[in-house]
Amino acid sequence: MKKPPKRSARVEPPDNPRVVALAYDGLCTFEFGIAVEMFGLPRPELPGWYDFRVCAVERGPLRAAGGLTVRADGGLETLADAGTVIVPGWRGVDAAPPPSLLAALRAAHARGARLLSFCSGVFVLAATGLLDGRRATTHWRYAAALAARHPRIRVEPDVLYVDEGTLLTSAGSAAALDLSLHVIRRDYGPQVANQVARRAVVPAHRDGGQAQFIPSPLPEHGESLGTLLEWMRRHLDRALPLAELAARARTSERTLLRRFEAATGRTPRQWLIEERLARARELLEGSRLNVEQIADRCGYGHADSLRHHFRRALGLSPMRYRERFGHRTPSPRHAVRP
Repeated sequence: MKKPPKRSARVEPPDNPRVVALAYDGLCTFEFGIAVEMFGLPRPELPGWYDFRVCAVERGPLRAAGGLTVRADGGLETLADAGTVIVPGWRGVDAAPPPSLLAALRAAHARGARLLSFCSGVFVLAATGLLDGRRATTHWRYAAALAARHPRIRVEPDVLYVDEGTLLTSAGSAAALDLSLHVIRRDYGPQVANQVARRAVVPAHRDGGQAQFIPSPLPEHGESLGTLLEWMRRHLDRALPLAELAARARTSERTLLRRFEAATGRTPRQWLIEERLARARELLEGSRLNVEQIADRCGYGHADSLRHHFRRALGLSPMRYRERFGHRTPSPRHAVRP
């Protein structure tokens, strides 16, 4: 029997495909280049691609690292119809963003725009106040400074990027590629994201020593695995043995292990340990449940197991963590390193 022809990627643009990257005096050339490469490069093979613009934060000339000068498409008014705004680094950790920029970013976010930061660009988003009470990341060199200056932000120093819905932050420099591919994957699907990654000659999904908070399913089995991951998150209080997971995924245990590790970089057991720890941290920070109740809800079985995992991963007991990071206690001054 003749095999049906392989279907090409079907591109459906996001509701608002306008992507605006900020340009400022002292521009980080590498991070800005990533924004252009990922979102601004013409891709005739992908109809309905992003509509890329450059926004000048201030009047020129706008000098970039390496002796370059950037000419923007317009000023802060360019953000008025943006669907996504990118802050490609910032000119210095100690450099205060202009109030006009902060106001424009808040207004864009209120209208529904996504705000992305690359590397030190998180300090601009932090100054808007929009990241308060949310997770964020930045280059490991700046993580302690971010936590100290913005104690209401839950700094995650050991990840490549953090997705908080309409607020997304990436770690140092090259992690901007990981975040950009994640956004493309969200907007157009994994097949298109892989195609963009191949053209840029970069991995579509990178793990290494830093765990990514957002798993990236492989296109062949992405939907079924993504559904399984969401189901697992909703049932962290259960034992979730591999046999049950394989049955839900309608595959063998060996096949599930292979696909799971390929998509997330971890075994189901490792993934569950991290998810349970993250959920326990959320409950310690924002609920009145005691340690025993939190252990039960997160699938640890008893409080001693929860204490063990907390000390092993964070170097703190659950109660000590609550004292330092709970909403009813003074804000933390330092980042916790998992």
